[in-house]
Amino acid sequence: MKSLEKKPIITITVLVLSYLLLNACGGVPEETSENNMAEENVFSVAEVLEMVAKENDVTRTLYTKAIVGKGKLQGMKFDEDWRKDEVEAGPLPALFLRGVATSIRKSPVPLGLYLGSDFPINNANKFEGQQAELFSEIKETEEPQFFFDDSQKLHTAMFADLASAQACVTCHNEHPQTAKSDWKLGDVMGATTWQYPKDSLTYKATVEVLNAYAKGTVDIYMAYLDEIAAFKTAKKPSIGDKWPAEGNYLPSPEVFLDSVRKLSSYETMKALVAGK
Repeated sequence: MKSLEKKPIITITVLVLSYLLLNACGGVPEETSENNMAEENVFSVAEVLEMVAKENDVTRTLYTKAIVGKGKLQGMKFDEDWRKDEVEAGPLPALFLRGVATSIRKSPVPLGLYLGSDFPINNANKFEGQQAELFSEIKETEEPQFFFDDSQKLHTAMFADLASAQACVTCHNEHPQTAKSDWKLGDVMGATTWQYPKDSLTYKATVEVLNAYAKGTVDIYMAYLDEIAAFKTAKKPSIGDKWPAEGNYLPSPEVFLDSVRKLSSYETMKALVAGK
C-alpha cells in the first residue's frame, strides 16, 4: 500500500473568496498564472484533500447545528426524500453532503467525495476491504488515513465523521432502516472519503478543487431554498439575515457563506489567492 506524502496543514477559507472572488474575476488572477506556482506542482494531494476536508467540516457542522438542529426546534422538516414533490422538507446533513458530491461530479474537476460507514442506513455506503480496515483505525484514533487505492488508481483520504449534533444522533437511532440504534454524541459514525487521480497539484489545480467544493455547497443550499419556494402547505421560513435560532428564518446563501468564512482563516485564503 502506497502512502501519500503528508505536509503541514494549510487551513483556508474557500466558500466566499474562492467561489465568489475567483468567479467574479474570471478565474485565477492573471499575475498568479504568470509565476511558477501556477505551473509547478506546489501542493501534495494529501495537503489539498486535507484543505477541502477542513472546509467541509466547517460547512457541515454549521449546517447540521445551526440549520437542521435549530430549524427542527422551529418546526422545520428535514427528510431523506426531501426532493419529492409531496415532501416539504430540507436535506438531512448526509444528503447535504451528497448534494455537494453530485455538483462536484458534474464539474470538470476530478475530485471524488462520498460518505461511508460500517453501520450505514443505506447498505451501499458500507465500507469494505481496505477501506473497512482503515476505518477501524479511524474509529480508534479519529486520525485521517491516506492511501493509494490500487483498484481505482486514485489517491484517497478518509476523515472521521463525528456525531457532532443531537439531530444526527436522533435521526440515525430512530431511522427504520438503521443498523445501529445506540449512537451518541461524539461517536465516529462514518468517514468522509475524498479521492483524486494525481499525487500533487499546481496552485491553479488546487484552487480549482477548492472552488469545486465551494460551488457544490452553493448548489445544494440553493436547491434547498428552491424547495422551500415550492412549498404549498408547510410554513415557509423567511430568507434573509436571520437564523433558525431566532425564529422561523433561514439565512440567505450570502449570509450562510459569510458565516463559514468567519469560522475559517480568511487571511490564509487571501495569501493563497495572491500566490504568496
